[in-house]
Amino acid sequence: MTDSLTQRWMRPCTLVYGVLMGLTLITWAVGMLELQGLGVTFLVLGLALLKGHLIGDWFMGLRSVRGFWRWVIVFWLLLVGGLVGAAFWLSV
Repeated sequence: MTDSLTQRWMRPCTLVYGVLMGLTLITWAVGMLELQGLGVTFLVLGLALLKGHLIGDWFMGLRSVRGFWRWVIVFWLLLVGGLVGAAFWLSV
């Protein structure tokens, strides 16, 4: 009989899926409440970047990869997030 937490509760990928759903609901609520402002924009952008990182690590299997390939998704997310953030920052 194995006494691991994942067998007693849930698999880690299921937990990550729940976190992704929770972050999606937060983003949806921000839209439904019609919240505005630069801070809200960067909050939603940050949530999107976090979700992208979780997807890359857990569902694309990059968590177990070493070296350059592990960081490709992280660098891509930072580049795109930085460009989108800069566009919003400059438009204010």
